[in-house]
Amino acid sequence: MISSNDFRTGVTVELDGSVWRVVEFLHVKPGKGSAFVRTKLKNVQSGNTVEKTFRAGETVPQANLEKRTMQHTYKDGDEFVFMDMETYEETRLNSESLGDRMNFLKEEMEVNVIFWNDKVLEIELPTSVVLEITDTDPGVKGDTATGGTKPATVETGAQVMVPLFISIGEKIKVDTRDGSYLGREN
Repeated sequence: MISSNDFRTGVTVELDGSVWRVVEFLHVKPGKGSAFVRTKLKNVQSGNTVEKTFRAGETVPQANLEKRTMQHTYKDGDEFVFMDMETYEETRLNSESLGDRMNFLKEEMEVNVIFWNDKVLEIELPTSVVLEITDTDPGVKGDTATGGTKPATVETGAQVMVPLFISIGEKIKVDTRDGSYLGREN
């Protein structure tokens, strides 16, 4: 159990048989009446968000999540196969449950897989990944880093906006949270 006074961004709670993550919270102490906590919760399974108010000090069950490091071994049709590096057990996730995260998922990449009641909830990618450019317009001599951007396709099939001087075959660092270009890799 966790008290509503201990809510922080990222805390997971169990409500109505689902796992919810606290996205925003605000402790409110009105001049008249008792204090309360106004929260914005996101359903980890479906992605829906709701706003909910709790009394100050109200206890709710905290979700017991288990995090395991697994390696993405291969893609089988529409499913991504992950292997537990300690037990060698395989877990399969479809592209629908991965959402936008599959745009930055390479084979042999290690990720954290989050389990709740032995069911996979989501995967956590590293904050940045190194990917190779497979398609983009050619760079022209004299293009500068501040001159603008162009779309580029990386080896996973994702589109990333890159500076004009980047060319096919180069490796770049990409932020997995928003898909932005972070820099070149050697």
